[in-house]
Amino acid sequence: MNGEAVVVLLIEDNDDHAELVRRQLADHRIANNLIRLPDGQAAMDFLLRRGEYSDPATSPRPHVILLDLRLPKIDGIEILKLCKESRSLCEIPIVILTTSEAEKDVSQAYWNHANSYIVRPVDYEKFRQLMNDLGFYWLSWNTTPAP
Repeated sequence: MNGEAVVVLLIEDNDDHAELVRRQLADHRIANNLIRLPDGQAAMDFLLRRGEYSDPATSPRPHVILLDLRLPKIDGIEILKLCKESRSLCEIPIVILTTSEAEKDVSQAYWNHANSYIVRPVDYEKFRQLMNDLGFYWLSWNTTPAP
């Protein structure tokens, strides 16, 4: 991404899932700056730069958002809707990374303009490969508009 630090925003309430993502991105040397937020309210405060996240220097715009659906306070679909309706956030790619295979969840995500919907594999080796592929696609090969 033109030599700049790559910022990945992971919105995930499960500590184990978050740690797996962190490790895999680090192992593949993909994310220079992984920011993890454990609930939907913190995520929206970060993205809208409210409260403790009001300083742009400590709340950089992410290059991609990895979003779980089942979150405390504000769920993933609501975060997706709010981001895609926001002029300042709508261009950030949002990848749903969840355990839900429910057709309702998939449909809602795409109806609200998710850029991708990925069901997190249970098998560790498949998950490792998924994170490798995901990182390279969204953070290396995909071209996004300048902030």
